[in-house]
Amino acid sequence: MVSPHPTSTAPLGIPSATGDAPPIPAFLGAAYDDLGVTLGPEGASLRVWSEGATSIDLVIFDAVDLDWITATLPLAPVGEDVWEVRTADLRVGTRYALRVDGPAGAGHMFNPSSLLIDPYARGLVPVRLGEWRSVVVDDAFDWQGVAAPRTPLDRTVVYEAHVTGLTKRHPDIPPALHGTYAGLGHPAMIEHLQRLGITAVELLPIHAFETEPRLLHQGRTNYWGYNSLAFFAPHAPYATAEAIAAGPDAVLRELKEMVRALHAAGIEVILDVVYNHTAELGIGGPRSSFRGIDNRAYYRQHGDGAYIDVTGCGNSLNTATDAAARLVIDSLRYWAREVHIDGFRFDLAVTLGRDGAHAFSPDHPLLRAIVDDPALAGVKLIAEPWDVGIGGWQTGNFGAGWSEWNDRYRDRVRNFWLSDVDYARRAATSPVGIGGFATRLAGSSNTFSEERGPLASVNFVTAHDGFTLRDLVSYDVKHNLGNGEQNRDGADTNRSFNHGAEGATDDPHILATRRKAMRNLLGTLLLSAGVPMITAGDEIGRTQRGNNNAYCHDSPLTWLNWQLAPWQEDLLAHVRRLVRLRHDNPALRPHRYAHAAYEVPNSSVIDWYDEHGETMSIERWTNPAHRTLQYLAQSTPEQGEPNRILLIVHGTEHPIDVTLPEIEDVTGYVSLWSSVPERPDEDEPVLAPGEVIALPGTAMHLFRVT
Repeated sequence: MVSPHPTSTAPLGIPSATGDAPPIPAFLGAAYDDLGVTLGPEGASLRVWSEGATSIDLVIFDAVDLDWITATLPLAPVGEDVWEVRTADLRVGTRYALRVDGPAGAGHMFNPSSLLIDPYARGLVPVRLGEWRSVVVDDAFDWQGVAAPRTPLDRTVVYEAHVTGLTKRHPDIPPALHGTYAGLGHPAMIEHLQRLGITAVELLPIHAFETEPRLLHQGRTNYWGYNSLAFFAPHAPYATAEAIAAGPDAVLRELKEMVRALHAAGIEVILDVVYNHTAELGIGGPRSSFRGIDNRAYYRQHGDGAYIDVTGCGNSLNTATDAAARLVIDSLRYWAREVHIDGFRFDLAVTLGRDGAHAFSPDHPLLRAIVDDPALAGVKLIAEPWDVGIGGWQTGNFGAGWSEWNDRYRDRVRNFWLSDVDYARRAATSPVGIGGFATRLAGSSNTFSEERGPLASVNFVTAHDGFTLRDLVSYDVKHNLGNGEQNRDGADTNRSFNHGAEGATDDPHILATRRKAMRNLLGTLLLSAGVPMITAGDEIGRTQRGNNNAYCHDSPLTWLNWQLAPWQEDLLAHVRRLVRLRHDNPALRPHRYAHAAYEVPNSSVIDWYDEHGETMSIERWTNPAHRTLQYLAQSTPEQGEPNRILLIVHGTEHPIDVTLPEIEDVTGYVSLWSSVPERPDEDEPVLAPGEVIALPGTAMHLFRVT
């Protein structure tokens, strides 16, 4: 595993702490400024980058008949491989495309008859299947003085959601708003998010995307949206029918209204962005934009033109090219500045950090520039720290300023509560002890550097891809036949456990055990150091009937069902309680790792005890038969009063008596939450040091220490 190499957080061009001034990447130079359409009082300019083009034309269309060309204007080279035209014909509402000609030969795919999307287009309208027109949009919007929440990272609770899936069936949202940006911004939806206590909605891709021809041929759709068509235009089908009919200006306005409404409620908006590949797919796929503008420059490829595919999606954006790197920066700036987006989760982020030799570097100029860009100051940056290329697994190896999806956390937590328990049923003992789980609970210090700390870890148990929480405790294997790929797609290693029956069952014991397993998983997630991410619907026990790769289903299979059974209401109450307790107890959300030799501000000093209230011994850390611990964490705040919690974790199916530790300055333990009852207890009894509590198999219990 490659060791972390944190990057400087000094602004570009400003000396770092070592006195060295980091070089300004060429892609941030003035040559790449103002690409796309820039409106002015006497018309507009259009600037396009292409290293290999021999000619570029701007093609303007009638506003209604998108096949009727009203003007064709040549662009002129203005240096640094940038082409430009200035014309009064470009104005708000103009429909246009590009025609680009260039040389033939390996890697080149110029075709002057292709009508291409401007990579910087902020609006698109469809012409026919696979063909689009760029649109000049009006960015003006009244934010009404609503400011971004700017939630500190330690107080952030992320809620990963799909615009359609979250709102499609909500009974209190008007039907005309179901599945739309406006639906997400509706008071009924915001009320759920506020009562849940989450601070940020992380939306699956809302950049304009299209469904792959393979799926269309099968009668399916790309539901998740990881097939980007344009990096500046919002996905129009997520808008209301009224906004779609009114055009791209109205679509953008509806999206901004959603962001404004969420911000007014104190909720941030994070976008899942897919800059690693595009909808042009592999060679022979669509020629909609980059492939026709400069295929050789925009996509990673061998000398013979064969693609180097590190994404598994047919192509990989070549961010070693200055124009491609600048495109990513400009897109991020646009969404942050103009749409007031609060953060970005970068799909297959390792691809963005690959150099000219296609190897990953945490010091890649693009990754550094994203962190250091003043226009992105305060924006949350979350990496999916892997892709499918050689050296593609890089969890823990991004630099300072980045948080990362922590797949090691996901796997260890699933193992502890599910696959280890399954193993113990068959082998009479668990395969491993509790040590690895404890490390994840305390912030994954074995994965992230001391400089980056626990907040570099975005903890999750489930995500959009994979089993839902309910399915994780209900299925041993995936059930993906409905995807049309003979059950070959989706992960085979899920670390799940059906608890005695595959899928639906009427057995009350199995159902009760599954519900407690869900409470244990959610309790671990929301009480761990790091940044927790809940997948939308897990708080109400949503199921996809065992499908762990439902990317191609825009149907009730993937939409949240808001008609809740009593047990789902109970689970929701547990999640609300856990989120509130996380907010109220700083010891659960340290900024930094503690150190054994000296006090570290804003860390949590941890002591570990066994079920007898004694300090954990090496033997108990490593013995698979001993899977019970007491985790005592005390905050070391720079401001405010210290806070202490005690969390009991019991990881076998055998009941156990636990003795609360007797500590010199501890007078009592206030019971805050337990995974044992079906619904959280409302009272908060105080237990004395040395008191014994009885726990059933596989359980958690949280106390505040007084």
